[in-house]
Amino acid sequence: MRIDKYLWSVRFYKTRTIATDEIKKNRVSIGENTVKSSKEVKAGDIIKIRKNQIDYKIKVIDIPKSRVGAKLVALYVVDMTEKDQYEILQMRKSSQEYYRQKGVGRPTKKDRRDMDDYSADGSTEDMDGDDWDAFFKENPESED
Repeated sequence: MRIDKYLWSVRFYKTRTIATDEIKKNRVSIGENTVKSSKEVKAGDIIKIRKNQIDYKIKVIDIPKSRVGAKLVALYVVDMTEKDQYEILQMRKSSQEYYRQKGVGRPTKKDRRDMDDYSADGSTEDMDGDDWDAFFKENPESED
């Protein structure tokens, strides 16, 4: 089976086209040699893949006839990736947490629409500048 088709069939890439593009960018190798998309994969081959800034290393156990379900991938591939690569991946995921907590900071598109609906229903749009001045002068707490 071709390597691009194999990587797609064991669900390493979402589409065969993406697998082919990654192979063309020299991010996939068998052993120490970079390969072309047409390279045939055999049982026992060790494939090295550079994906998401992580170096994955997988061993081919068997060749599937077609794309397999996620639960069946273990029948065809053994993951030989070093633990430190997964630790790097975990560290990157944790460092990519958002700079703010969810619900704090700049409103999302849905939040903005909800606020627009709320302000359209309320009577605050009908107030002109004089009404606002009177509103704030009447509230002694706002003069801090």
